[in-house]
Amino acid sequence: MHVIAVTFSFIVLVLLILGGLAMGIFKMITNKRGTSTRSQEDIEEARLMQELHKKMMRMEERIEALETILLEEDRKEDLS
Repeated sequence: MHVIAVTFSFIVLVLLILGGLAMGIFKMITNKRGTSTRSQEDIEEARLMQELHKKMMRMEERIEALETILLEEDRKEDLS
């Protein structure tokens, strides 16, 4: 009877250790997926921000060009 209790305790201990290892491995795998998803989201966000910055710079150049055109027209009217 004593041998059965020790064997059962050993089996339970081994199962707990294996379960802990399985949970640890599962957690590492899901964290890596989360990290890669997050890094891809960060890359996408950075790309969008760069695109937005580029478009804003183009808009600024266009506004400056329009201001120049309007100022030239005002000068022509003043000279006339």
